[in-house]
Amino acid sequence: MARSVRHFSLHRIDHTELRVVSDVETGILPLVEVEESVIRGYTSAGPWPHAWVTLIILQDLDPLVRQLTEVADLPPGGVEALRHRPVANVYDLADLSGCHVFVNCEVMTKEGYQSDLDAIRGLLTHEHAHPLAENETTRASRQLRLRNAAAGQAAGGNGATEPADGSDFELIGDGKVDHLVHVLAEKLCLYAPREIFANQLMIQRGFENALLHLDRLNVANACESVTRRGDLQEELTRRVQRGSLPAEAVPLLMLLGDLRGYVDLALEIAPFYREGRKTEARSLEAELEAKVFPSLSPEVRALYAKLRSRYVALEPDCTVMGLQEWGGGILALLAGVLGPRGLSLQYRLEAARTPTQEGDDDRA
Repeated sequence: MARSVRHFSLHRIDHTELRVVSDVETGILPLVEVEESVIRGYTSAGPWPHAWVTLIILQDLDPLVRQLTEVADLPPGGVEALRHRPVANVYDLADLSGCHVFVNCEVMTKEGYQSDLDAIRGLLTHEHAHPLAENETTRASRQLRLRNAAAGQAAGGNGATEPADGSDFELIGDGKVDHLVHVLAEKLCLYAPREIFANQLMIQRGFENALLHLDRLNVANACESVTRRGDLQEELTRRVQRGSLPAEAVPLLMLLGDLRGYVDLALEIAPFYREGRKTEARSLEAELEAKVFPSLSPEVRALYAKLRSRYVALEPDCTVMGLQEWGGGILALLAGVLGPRGLSLQYRLEAARTPTQEGDDDRA
């Protein structure tokens, strides 16, 4: 069923035309006002390529999901993952005269962002940072794809799930382990440069407070979610008792849950170190050290620290070959953590064609 347009308006911010389209009737004005302030902030702080921006406020992102195809360069998890994103920026790398920023009201409300204007500002600022942060390294990242060396199959940016990673654990949860590992590896090595440079650009353009606010929310959510870690342990124990899960799989699944939930925070904190904002970075990490890492598998803290160091050192002018080597180092770190738990990670990064349409993610 087609969505009805409940709101349409045009706004002029400096030399940019802001077009607002919505299929919801309430809560529009605050979003528009924050978007206007974000555009003003960017246009006053440096180069701004857009002559127009379309802000599309939707109850959910099903209309976007239906339109995007596999040629789009999508965030980890593919097109379906967009359903769970609060904000998404879709733009054409070949023509940056405009962009389409989608707001997912359902997810914004679920995540508690709808009434937090500072969080909304951070989300919109981050999405706009992606095209502005383009450099040789981010362009090189779009020419790489993650391939399962054991299966001989590749998965592109559409987030397709690969076959087994050379282990027997694909039988657990109908292949969910393979999917979790693939999405995690994709995010940590293939999409990491885009997130790092987008976050760094936010700081460079004067939006460091917006990023810090989002990251504090992320760390607070991590502190809260770690208290529910015991629920997963209990559920896995029940499955072992029912005979639906081998007992030796439990340590691996717990570790995967820890890795999936927390190590990607290195993507948010490393940009502060890259910009010399050590006080902000260390304040975030102090919370992790005190309230999160002690409750996790011991490998998680060490992997986080190694990832952060590599993210801090990432250069903006990597060639495809150079980024392939850098990403291979990330995969080696991940393999070194998963191997002792019985999961043989045999991914590698290979060159692929460069897409022109970008569907970038946000979770700062």
